[in-house]
Amino acid sequence: MTALSGMTGFGRADGAGDGWTWSVEARSVNGRNLEVRFRGPHGFDAVERAAKAAGQARFARGQVSIGLQVKRTDAGEASVAVNAAVLARYLTLANELAEDGATPPSADGLLALRGVIETPEEVDDPEARSALEAAMAHTAEQALDALKASRQQEGALLAPVLEDFIARIETLTAQAESEAAAQVETIRERFTRRITELAPDAPGLDERIFLEAAALAAKADVREELDRLTAHVAAARQLVASAPAGRKLDFLMQEFMREANTLCSKSATTALTGIGLELKAVIEQLREQVQNVE
Repeated sequence: MTALSGMTGFGRADGAGDGWTWSVEARSVNGRNLEVRFRGPHGFDAVERAAKAAGQARFARGQVSIGLQVKRTDAGEASVAVNAAVLARYLTLANELAEDGATPPSADGLLALRGVIETPEEVDDPEARSALEAAMAHTAEQALDALKASRQQEGALLAPVLEDFIARIETLTAQAESEAAAQVETIRERFTRRITELAPDAPGLDERIFLEAAALAAKADVREELDRLTAHVAAARQLVASAPAGRKLDFLMQEFMREANTLCSKSATTALTGIGLELKAVIEQLREQVQNVE
């Protein structure tokens, strides 16, 4: 059995080597589909590709953000330079925006833009460069593993909540089944009373009452809806015990609500209508929790 997983979490890992230190933070929030984003200093495209691939391999849903921070430790060799051409382009764009009413840019804001500050991030030796990128990618995998563990912890907390809602739906379905059994007699008595009040001496009245009551009872028959609700409960329990199950649970919530709506529309008694309305409320609460499931 695969543990249920949520979509919210955080993971971090650090690394060092060959005159560099780096840290990777991975975090995620709810999302209908999987979206993996990477943010890091210029020049580490290979690490970005590896980190995104690792995220896509570990998760099925959610918005996953991976951030890489890099620092050179051999300060004696490090230097900082401003890319004048890139800065000029940013300044031109900023001035155009300022003419339209935007806030003028600050110096620290401009220097923080990607590509303005250049550091000696290039490693001349291809083998050393490849080894450095592989080490950073490994750190990214560690951060993603920590994120996955965090999401699984959320899933462990979600599972009993979902199971409780499913159990409540099962109980309400049983109550609806018991109440629905009395609908036929209720319809017959109600129809008989109204017809006899309108035409007490009409010939063949008993036969017509029986036929009309039978037709009304057939329209109010909710056995199919109750059978499907019972089947949906069993399916929901199976999905909660597996992962990833979020998309399937999303679809199942629609099916739950469709049967509950039909149950209410077919109801011929106040009691059954009340059960149907409560059933819809519980299904909606379950649907909200399902939005957190991967």
